[in-house]
Amino acid sequence: MTYILALDQGTSSTRSIVFDKQGNIAALAQRELTQIYPQPGWVEHDPMEIWRAQLDTAKEALAKAGLAAGDIKAIGITNQRETTVVWNRRTGRPVYNAIVWQDRRAEPACAELRNRGMEGVIQDKTGLRIDAYFSGTKLKWILDNVAGARGQAIKGELAFGTVDSWLIWQLTKGREHLSDVSNASRTMLFNVHTNEWDSELLQMLDVSLALMPRVLPSGAEFGAADAEYLGAPIPICGVAGDQQSALFGQACFSAGMAKNTYGTGCFMLMHTGTKFEVSQNGLVTTSAAQTSAQTEYALEGSVFVAGAVVQWLRDGLGAIRQSTDIEALAESVPDSGGIMLVPAFTGLGAPYWKPEARGAITGLTRGSTMAHIARAALESIAYQSAALLQAMSRDAVAAGAPPLTELRVDGGASVNNLLMQFQADLLGIPVLRPAMVETTALGAAYLAGLTSGVYKDKQELTSLWQVERTFTPSLPADQSRALMEKWEHAVRQACAE
Repeated sequence: MTYILALDQGTSSTRSIVFDKQGNIAALAQRELTQIYPQPGWVEHDPMEIWRAQLDTAKEALAKAGLAAGDIKAIGITNQRETTVVWNRRTGRPVYNAIVWQDRRAEPACAELRNRGMEGVIQDKTGLRIDAYFSGTKLKWILDNVAGARGQAIKGELAFGTVDSWLIWQLTKGREHLSDVSNASRTMLFNVHTNEWDSELLQMLDVSLALMPRVLPSGAEFGAADAEYLGAPIPICGVAGDQQSALFGQACFSAGMAKNTYGTGCFMLMHTGTKFEVSQNGLVTTSAAQTSAQTEYALEGSVFVAGAVVQWLRDGLGAIRQSTDIEALAESVPDSGGIMLVPAFTGLGAPYWKPEARGAITGLTRGSTMAHIARAALESIAYQSAALLQAMSRDAVAAGAPPLTELRVDGGASVNNLLMQFQADLLGIPVLRPAMVETTALGAAYLAGLTSGVYKDKQELTSLWQVERTFTPSLPADQSRALMEKWEHAVRQACAE
């Protein structure tokens, strides 16, 4: 048997999964990740905890599978994308906590860029909007606020990376400072036409090129994990940001294919082929996972709070004991009782881009119960995703492409049947859940497998993709439209000053 080790470093947990050649899980190990909230709107992780958890889970997964390092053909890495780490090249220690993608502290820097009229330049070069979501202004904040950091950066003493770069650096004992195009494209500093760091954008945020990793295609050789860690050196042959990795794992290799990942946030991507398209409907253009120097793109919409709203019900309100309890609680009532919950805890992402928005619950009555709120919370994930798909379809039609006819889904919350059926009802198209919902990690494994010769080509990967269940729309179109209008009204209330 041939095995691939996928390192899946996410926002809420760190996991390692051993896959066999058919894409089946041989073993999985997971650690929950500590969330640090220094003040409202700020979210951090400890980079050393990330590294230790990733190494520990990798060792545990190999042990569970009864495998040694020599049994593993290659390592694939997938990661939370815009989360920003800066570390000392000599010591390998971070100069500050990792600033997580959800963090909003860089909004003043973004407002300054907008005031300077940089929106068009940034969107044309990177496909992105100016937003604190992306890594560039997080990096600027660290350089501006950590004592001595900017001076050290200019001298070449510091390294910047998204979480993939941080893990590669640690795994290779500092021999490799690398990233891939999909992660680099999320920094607001990377030109997605040339696949290079852009000197104008670096200058715009006062960032030294000496900080930046070398960027490779997603399917490439990224060095090897040192023998000290897993018992023998293992080549790292695939790296992709979690959402592009999921698109790859869903076998969405051609223009017009789309997936939605239901995790801490919600992320919908539609492959657009080799053509760069700027969204006219509040989405961003991003680099897709690439297996060669040929550029490939995707339209993306990001929901900042999806599964995280379930965590809030559990940890903030104490409404449920564990996240999996929400489906039973929500199903105990026939509907949300007129309640709309807009989980804009850190602002609203695509297609709204309202950083000032805050969470809101509307439609409460004396008869409202926690079950109604739980159902509204679950439905909020589907409403936000439906708004994304509507925007994506408008972009597709404007570009001369046919509207989407199906949506492939994955991620932790995709196992929730109530949510998936409601999603299909709102969208009016079938929602397809694959037999393997761990498509984020699977995409990294596929990339590593292609590079290392485990798989011949993408056609072989396409043949491995299988549907576990199809959710067919059952709600009349006029009713789904009425629900979406009610949702948009609630969003406007959440955005009110």
